[in-house]
Amino acid sequence: MTLKELEIGKSAVIETVGGSGELRQHFLDMGMIPGAEVTVVKLAPMGDPMELQVHGYELTLRLAEADQIEIAPISKRTREHKGLDRVTDAEHPGLGEDGKYHSKKDENPLPEGTTLTFALAGNQNCGKTTLFNQLTGSNQHVGNFPGVTVDRKDGSIKGYPDTLVTDLPGIYSMSPYSSEEIVSRNFILYEKPRAIINIVDATNIERNLYLTMQLLEMNIPMVVALNMMDEVTGNHGSIDVNAMEAFLGVPVIPISAAKNEGVDELIRHAVHVAKYQERPLRQDFCDKNDHDGSVHRCIHAVCHLIEDHAETAKLPLRFAANKAIEGDHLILEKLQLDENEKEMLEHIVCQMEAERGVDRSAAIADMRFDFIERLCEQTVVKPKESKERIRSEKIDRILTGKYTAIPCFILIMVLVFYLTFNVIGAWLQGLLELGIGKLTEITDVALTAAHVNSAVQSLVIDGIFTGVGSVLSFLPIVVTLFFFLSLMEDSGYIARVAFVMDKLLRKIGLSGRSIVPMLIGFGCTVPAVMATRTLTSERDRKMTILLTPFMSCSAKLPIYSFFVSVFFPGKGGLIMSALYLFGILMGILVAFLYRSTLFQGEPVPFVMELPNYRLPGAKNVGQLLWEKAKDFLQKAFTVIFIATIVVWFLQSFDLKLNLVEDSANSMLAMVSGLLVPLFRPLGLGDWRICTSLISGFMAKESVVATLEVLFGSSIATVLTPLAAATLLVFSLLYTPCVAAIASVRRELGGKWAIAVVLWQCFVAWVAAFLVHGIGLLMGF
Repeated sequence: MTLKELEIGKSAVIETVGGSGELRQHFLDMGMIPGAEVTVVKLAPMGDPMELQVHGYELTLRLAEADQIEIAPISKRTREHKGLDRVTDAEHPGLGEDGKYHSKKDENPLPEGTTLTFALAGNQNCGKTTLFNQLTGSNQHVGNFPGVTVDRKDGSIKGYPDTLVTDLPGIYSMSPYSSEEIVSRNFILYEKPRAIINIVDATNIERNLYLTMQLLEMNIPMVVALNMMDEVTGNHGSIDVNAMEAFLGVPVIPISAAKNEGVDELIRHAVHVAKYQERPLRQDFCDKNDHDGSVHRCIHAVCHLIEDHAETAKLPLRFAANKAIEGDHLILEKLQLDENEKEMLEHIVCQMEAERGVDRSAAIADMRFDFIERLCEQTVVKPKESKERIRSEKIDRILTGKYTAIPCFILIMVLVFYLTFNVIGAWLQGLLELGIGKLTEITDVALTAAHVNSAVQSLVIDGIFTGVGSVLSFLPIVVTLFFFLSLMEDSGYIARVAFVMDKLLRKIGLSGRSIVPMLIGFGCTVPAVMATRTLTSERDRKMTILLTPFMSCSAKLPIYSFFVSVFFPGKGGLIMSALYLFGILMGILVAFLYRSTLFQGEPVPFVMELPNYRLPGAKNVGQLLWEKAKDFLQKAFTVIFIATIVVWFLQSFDLKLNLVEDSANSMLAMVSGLLVPLFRPLGLGDWRICTSLISGFMAKESVVATLEVLFGSSIATVLTPLAAATLLVFSLLYTPCVAAIASVRRELGGKWAIAVVLWQCFVAWVAAFLVHGIGLLMGF
């Protein structure tokens, strides 16, 4: 039978893994290898995907992929993944105390002043970015779902000016499956850092050590940081660190990055191995006696065959040999073997497959997991089922339950919008508006008393205070929304949303993993576009990027809040929810169009790990809110400030630089008048509306600032509620800001960026035209 047919709570042993290429290799790297025992934990609320346990951790995959894995049911798992009963306390050796791992005093270090470069590498969601912040004092964003780091980040270690740490995207193995895995692999292979800091989630050690073994094969000085050791010991587990060092041949340091425990010792060891270039003592992990030694003989034969090619290509020999056996085409291209050598390689591998009884990739993966099993049996006291795991299972019964998951998600999002727009955010916004109003009055009185030139006074009061001040008043709403999004992200709930929504998203041609960039898009389109790098398929990446503009970003909140307060008072939560829902529905319709035209085919398989729920850290949430508030304020006092002054100037003067009494005679009216015929069918044939929408391309918040400058308090007498609703729909859907378009250009290229601008404007115009027409037919 196949894994798809296995019932919830039942166990089986994997017999064969179907599929081909990079996806099959990804399954093997995640532990789905012949001989591995799996247990089905649960199905998603809509019946797909499934969550299962393998090698002591939880993994999700779709039923379609599970159908490619043949299994034999078993009544009970024979491998309980038990380790030692207890670990004897032994002091961890300091620098230079143990000659096996540390340089002798007479060895030559790197010259003084050499920059020690470090690659910070580890699995997704293992605490890399948290450790990076502790090492460097940086304030990178941290989240509790796979794929927070989507690009490399650099910083020097605090107190060590001649160092440079690069935080790489999280990867499960050195087999390139997605774009962020290629970034990490290429950095280590070709930029050759002086040392690697490999961070390992100690609560999930079997899966994490798979990458460790591949990194050791790179023959680069390395330190292993066992993170989350506080959770291991808190659940009555422990690890014999000294014995693990003897197994791996590199220093192993227990730490808790979140609590900043053990980080100083980690820094000392990392700097030491980098300075003295202490390479791993062990790279051979195959047991000569297991499975007739076929894998051992194969690896060593291939090492002899490719040794000169690996040296010429500047590739680590052991790493290159294993990748050549697996058939990694990128490494084989670098090795440049001649035809005879390629035939010899194929003969060696075929002989191993015949002796071993499994294919090449599965044999290498099994060799690694077999070593990890032996290592853990002799060095790890398994913790009891963790409090975090028990708590997560209880919460998941509701938040991912068959009948409760979707209602819970809708309820949570509605509650977030209600608290943001009707309660907390609205109350704070009212306070800030009062403060800005008082400051404006005081400034106006002071300028009048000082007999300041009327044009200058108009600039300060009607331009700066009215424009920038109106945007600033929406800061509380933006910060409040990000506060709730941050709580959802840090707690681990967003990963569950991806699990729950996968089947729905697959109907429009996307994977459940696409939900993460889309949810980020409700905050800001720029990081949402960057977050698509965690998607493994180029098709899915492009399609998700083109759909993120339909997720209403927080920069549009001032527009919504402004029109709701003027035209629809007391209906803020309802109007806001309707706008967000309308944007999502438009995105779904456009996705169906994309799927049948530009992006035909099926979405990538859904393979993802679900992290335990964790309480969001106050420091992390506060840091994120500060960053968003700072970004908003910087934009308010740079882009929006300049835009406000430019708009005020253009609407106050004519072409001969005479101060005009009626802004309809100004330069701005002449330029914007060119667009008026285009907007007249929408009921928006006012040059001031066109001007505000143009300024919104620079920053969406500028729309409100421009309207305040051009209309003042008279906008309610100029526009009807129907025209306001039409303008809201157009603002929801038209082109993202210039920063977002720049990020699209960086990811997809200039042609795609221009296409996004034109397409979004076209969709916005059609939707606004329909809204306006329906409104007229209904007599509004």
